[in-house]
Amino acid sequence: MKVLHLDSNHEILAKGLEELGYSNETDYTSSKEEIEAKISSYDGIIIRSRFTIDQTFLDKATNLKFIGRVGAGLENIDVEYAKHKEIYLASAPEGNKNAVGEHTLGMLLALFNKLNKADLEVRKGIWDREGNRGVELDGKTVGIVGYGNMGKAFAKKLSGFDVEVICYDILGGVGDKNARQVGIMELRQRADIISLHTPQTPLTMGMINSEFINGFYKPIWFLNTARGKSVVTQDLVAALKSGKILGAGLDVLEYEKSSFEQLFTKDMPAAFEYLIKAENVLLSPHVAGWTVESKEKLAQTIVDKIKKQFS
Repeated sequence: MKVLHLDSNHEILAKGLEELGYSNETDYTSSKEEIEAKISSYDGIIIRSRFTIDQTFLDKATNLKFIGRVGAGLENIDVEYAKHKEIYLASAPEGNKNAVGEHTLGMLLALFNKLNKADLEVRKGIWDREGNRGVELDGKTVGIVGYGNMGKAFAKKLSGFDVEVICYDILGGVGDKNARQVGIMELRQRADIISLHTPQTPLTMGMINSEFINGFYKPIWFLNTARGKSVVTQDLVAALKSGKILGAGLDVLEYEKSSFEQLFTKDMPAAFEYLIKAENVLLSPHVAGWTVESKEKLAQTIVDKIKKQFS
């Protein structure tokens, strides 16, 4: 089979496909329209997030048998239409779940111990010990929203701490030894910390809004290493200002472009201006799953899935 790689990835991916007898070609620069003009020549596509694979694209990909998406989700692909055309879809959440679990835990501990604020102050010659007194994770209840690969990985990292871990998911029976599944009411009653690990779907778009946040019985800490568009940033900022959210760790933002390369082309949103100035907000550029190790794991996962499907 002939495979077109639309984004650069770890060399293990092309090498693995070559070992399966596939031929590899790359095109990292052509426009979507230029790719559409030649896509009928290919049996497979490897992509990260360069552009959206929509119905028009899929209709022109007349010989396409599979799409390998080197990442956790499939939100940049029209999944239903691809399935209708019997195109195999392979994503790789297994490949970066450990990285996401570690990053989420790191953000939580950094927030609790004011590490970002303390580091910046010491670099300026400020030695404020009382102003940087931290909070301990011990005894807290961590609520994980979305208990798939990423949520489970975070729960596993928490297993060494003296915390209660509960999870909420639209699917039943997903709880395990690391997290007890609960309903929405118990989540709201018990959680001190909420960590979001849901995919981007019509159901999750804007789900973290004022209604969701204000439904919690206690002020909460909030972490998002999932998808930025699941959070209404204005509502998050309002909750930070009111104290309903004590602090936030955000690896993803509502404002991200699909390429993940540039945040703003025009004026900066007021809500984002608040986030970048807030001492109780920790930001990273969608890198929770972006480690040296996960780059290789993601590539190998795609190879393994394609091999299993077509061998």
